[in-house]
Amino acid sequence: MSEIKAETLTQVLSQMLGTKIISADIRTKPLHGGTVGNVRLVTGIAKTTDGGEITYKIVLKTQKKWERYSDPGSWRREYDFYKSSFGALFTESFRWPECYHVEMNEEENETQIWMEYIEGISGVDLTGGMYERAAEELGRFQGKLYAEQPAFLQNMTNLSEVGYMKNFYLHYRSWNRVYDYIRSDDCDIPKHLCKMLIDVDESAEEIFNRIEKLPIVLCHRDFWVTNIIYTDGNIILIDWDTTGWGYLGEDMASLIADDADIEHMVEYYHRCIPAYYKGFSEFADISHITDNCIYEMILLLFGYRLVEGYMDAGAGDKLQETDDERTLHLRTLQKIFEMRNEQ
Repeated sequence: MSEIKAETLTQVLSQMLGTKIISADIRTKPLHGGTVGNVRLVTGIAKTTDGGEITYKIVLKTQKKWERYSDPGSWRREYDFYKSSFGALFTESFRWPECYHVEMNEEENETQIWMEYIEGISGVDLTGGMYERAAEELGRFQGKLYAEQPAFLQNMTNLSEVGYMKNFYLHYRSWNRVYDYIRSDDCDIPKHLCKMLIDVDESAEEIFNRIEKLPIVLCHRDFWVTNIIYTDGNIILIDWDTTGWGYLGEDMASLIADDADIEHMVEYYHRCIPAYYKGFSEFADISHITDNCIYEMILLLFGYRLVEGYMDAGAGDKLQETDDERTLHLRTLQKIFEMRNEQ
């Protein structure tokens, strides 16, 4: 874990608090999120030049170099974004945390990002209305970028590629462990759920032909409840390290199915997609799109992942936890199946 330098901290706090800070004490605790990075809440009391004291909270995200499958530059993408003009594209109602300082240690291949601490509602505490608001705000943001085509964004080199979803799916499909399992006699996933996944494999070429007719937009690609913070009616979105070009609706697949609110999954499928399209339509005419392909995207992105999770849970030592996890994955697959019946 990188140590916090007193000189850096006073510089950052001076920027954040708008007054010269001469010293500050430090307390840290890990925050959830940042799956492959180290995210800490840094708190304490900062001292000003006139002897005043200010209580502060700030987030420090440290990221060491690593290679995500088919996206090797993702480890430094948030650093690149915060160094760019990207922040100017946001609005009060949809934005990322404000950044006060970024550093790159070239020798260690490590980035540090000092950013605003956001207090709000996130994760399992999000309500249906908040899901819907997040979907609409994302659609509005993507629609604006789609319509305006900011030149600097078109020229950014460190963005994940349009084919990321396809590569992700094909990578999973080529993995014999999951591919063979749903086709084997030993598989204890209900047959109708296995058939749902097998049908996607058999129709994959046709599905991607349909998806590739959709508009190409800037996708967050990790648009799930833990990265969404609802505060004062606004949406703050964190963890931009997988961001890149993709197809309209990819992020809705994540919102609906990634660590889903299973009880409301089908409801949110019906609520969030119209909200998303409504937001996007404020900037671009997409009335000709009658096939949004989001159901298929959910299966492409999460079908085999859920099978993998089910299989891994089956290898656990704690019987109760294993049963609970396996049930969770099966229930998620079942809800996806129910979506198909309601299309």
